[in-house]
Amino acid sequence: MEGFALNNLTIVRIEPWAPHPTASPLTERNGDELAVSSNGTRTCVGGWQIIYSGIVPGRRYAIRWDTRYTNIDHARDNLRGKLYWEDLAADTSRPKGDWHYLLPETESDGVIFRRTLIAPVDANHLTIRSTFRWSPKGEAVWTMPQIEELEPIESQGAIRVAVVTGTVTDRRQKYETIQDNIDLYLPLCREAIEAGAQLICLPEIALQYGMNGHALDVAIPLESPETEPFAKLARETGTRILLGLFERDGDAVHNTAALLGPSGIEGRYHKVHLAVGGESESGILPGDGFPVFKTDLGRIGCNICMDSSAAESARSIGLAGADFLLLPIMGDHRADRWSKGHPVFNEGRWKAIMRTRAIDSQLCMVVARNTSQGSCIIDRKGDILAWNEGDDAFIIADVSLEDGYRTWNGGCFTDVNWMQRRPHIYAEYANEENVGSLTS
Repeated sequence: MEGFALNNLTIVRIEPWAPHPTASPLTERNGDELAVSSNGTRTCVGGWQIIYSGIVPGRRYAIRWDTRYTNIDHARDNLRGKLYWEDLAADTSRPKGDWHYLLPETESDGVIFRRTLIAPVDANHLTIRSTFRWSPKGEAVWTMPQIEELEPIESQGAIRVAVVTGTVTDRRQKYETIQDNIDLYLPLCREAIEAGAQLICLPEIALQYGMNGHALDVAIPLESPETEPFAKLARETGTRILLGLFERDGDAVHNTAALLGPSGIEGRYHKVHLAVGGESESGILPGDGFPVFKTDLGRIGCNICMDSSAAESARSIGLAGADFLLLPIMGDHRADRWSKGHPVFNEGRWKAIMRTRAIDSQLCMVVARNTSQGSCIIDRKGDILAWNEGDDAFIIADVSLEDGYRTWNGGCFTDVNWMQRRPHIYAEYANEENVGSLTS
């Protein structure tokens, strides 16, 4: 056994690995350098793995593994780092226990693979594996990994999330002024906070919803007497409240969702995809990005109504690392009748849309529908944690950001969701000339 102490870990083996003899790359060890070269075929898959003993369940380990490469077209695609909480055989790519990807940071001629993780309860070994794949040319050289045992950190626990809308009956009342809407939503926010809510989502343009008058006439500045009651409530209670409004911003008006928190305005989002059939030609100015706001509750992003119709909206929030996607929304044209006539809410399609957004972008959907019915809170597994048939003034649910959901073969759902991506193939996704099936 070749081994030496690394923190409290001992190296059991350093060995090449490959899933099949014909796929095996060329490997060479020179001291602390582990070289992998293509075998000249596109079947090439394999590399090196290092097995450690001495793992302590529940301990945090920070891992860094550096590699240099030459003559490789797509480093993020051709080079991978993974870890397995077991002694993994060198001829298999099918683990029995939990595993994770090491996250790549690509440089001009190298990749730094990093990850900080907590060893699971049944762990006693750790296998760190490098992979060279899918290239008939090129070489990569890994140096020995750096592993550091870190102090444990306290679990954050669940976040209590609320969607405040009023009931269907409430929303059928006449609301003629901003103050009418304040009088509806503000007491309900207080009730939700008394029920333990730490994060509250209000509907689209909550302050002006139901009012007569053009958006350009009823818009108000974000910092104004009308928004102050909600800002004050957030400051005094330490709660975060997403407030929807038509915002006057100099010579422009936006459909805005503002995140109000203990320190004031913690972020604002301007609706990117304005609703067809009126809003997009109204003089309202669309936003130009999907920001995500880092808070002590987690990372929070927003979409508004029509944004939901473009898959890129939720995906952009997920790609920016969000834990929550807050969605103030009047309705979704895909969850309605597909013919002319009076709108008819289709609950099945609505749920399918919202659950798909949560699963595809691995985040919690917090959906606030103006008419109440269909408001919901959905976790990243796609499970509906809270649902409003229209009878509740607000709904509430506890959301864990440390849920530990795993695929059937031991992988982390979030790992697989993001690391399976091959971005260099997705050029058409952002091609401004592409109009999909409208192409003649």
